[in-house]
Amino acid sequence: MQTRLVVPSEEGKDPASTFRTNQRPLSLKFMQIFLMFLVVGLCFSIIGLYTTKFNAVRNIMPIAPSIINVRLEDVSDIKSWIKPPTNLLHNMNDTELFWRASFVPRIKKYPFKRVPKIAFMFLTKGPLPLAPLWEKFFKGHEGLYSIYVHPHPAYNGKFSPSSVFYRRQIPSQPAEWGEMSMCEAERRLLANALLDVSNEWFILLSESCVPLHNFSIVYYYISKSRYSFMESYDDPGPYGRGRYNGNMEPEVTLSQWRKGSQWFEINRRLAVDIIEDTSYYPKFRDFCKPGCYVDEHYFPTMLTIHFSRLLANRTLTWTDWSRGGAHPATYGGADISEEFFRKITASSQCYYNKQVTSFCYLFGRKFAPSALGPLLELSLSAFGF
Repeated sequence: MQTRLVVPSEEGKDPASTFRTNQRPLSLKFMQIFLMFLVVGLCFSIIGLYTTKFNAVRNIMPIAPSIINVRLEDVSDIKSWIKPPTNLLHNMNDTELFWRASFVPRIKKYPFKRVPKIAFMFLTKGPLPLAPLWEKFFKGHEGLYSIYVHPHPAYNGKFSPSSVFYRRQIPSQPAEWGEMSMCEAERRLLANALLDVSNEWFILLSESCVPLHNFSIVYYYISKSRYSFMESYDDPGPYGRGRYNGNMEPEVTLSQWRKGSQWFEINRRLAVDIIEDTSYYPKFRDFCKPGCYVDEHYFPTMLTIHFSRLLANRTLTWTDWSRGGAHPATYGGADISEEFFRKITASSQCYYNKQVTSFCYLFGRKFAPSALGPLLELSLSAFGF
């Protein structure tokens, strides 16, 4: 009889179960390694997907990072907020322009040395034939004034780089006499001038206006006045209340209806009030039609309703209406003399800071291009520049 060898097994287990038990840790370990590689591969796939998408966006919009950098620089530098625009020919439409120009600091004290300037706004049909006289007027007073010109959009003024009018033309639209487009042009001038935070006073002039005094006198007179020079009065006749339309109520009543000269000087506060107006503008646009001459009523009426205490109720621009008609008298070269201007500057009485004075006008109109030569010859003796 043969002897059979029996390999002793663990107590209570048969050899088959022992073999299966030794294989299980190997299978589990293999699965763990497989899952780990699967997760790592999935992570790399996700990272690769987002990297591809990011590079695609960069290729599509390469300018985006530079825009962000510029904005961050603008926010971090006060100079970018106070520096006046170097190019007046921007691409903003009127809605965008008025919105931008209506920004008003809530803190009144400026965190920098601000020198208040006068914005001279020329509303013209085209050329500025009296520009050489204005060049003499402005000479030597850089930093105290800004210039803005609103001509017909078809006109492109050609001034030399040394001229004070060089590149001072703003984006313009046609302006028709006696129509709302005239007031829109004036609002456009104000809005562009408001973009320069140093502009404190705003004067509306035409191509036929001339200064009657030197710059120092003009600056002192305007800067020391407690009032803005917007003419506003109640005319009970057919050319005043007779132009009123009852459809303007309730925003404007007959008793509130005012008339005044188109040529004004106002401070920054009133300029902002004019360009941000959305209540009175549609009323005057819709119900002050030709024959009403909206430029004589819109601003005087609106500002009298809101800020009558801030108005001097007179204009700084002398005009001769003695000849009658729809337009004032125009003076040419033959009319120019020192005696002529002495009569203008000394023949009136008005109030300046509630004191009676004969010093009432800083500018005059209308003067023809033929007056330029005599005006230049008399500018020192008659005007002081």
